Amino acid sequence: MNKNVFEGKWKQVWGQAKEWWGKLTHDNRKQAGGKASQLIGLLQQKYGSTRGRAEELNRRLKEYEAH
Repeated sequence: MNKNVFEGKWKQVWGQAKEWWGKLTHDNRKQAGGKASQLIGLLQQKYGSTRGRAEELNRRLKEYEAH
């Protein structure tokens, strides 16, 4: 398992935790952020070489959340 695959799996687990916390606290933004983290982790895990693309997607999602 290379570093990108491991980091991708970690982001998925972290995203699941954020999504769960968002559900528990009824915070829709945290819940959506958790789902976004899971997506980024899945992309990084499946296509380890697209780490930069996953980070770009994450940056754009954060910008969207800020609006």
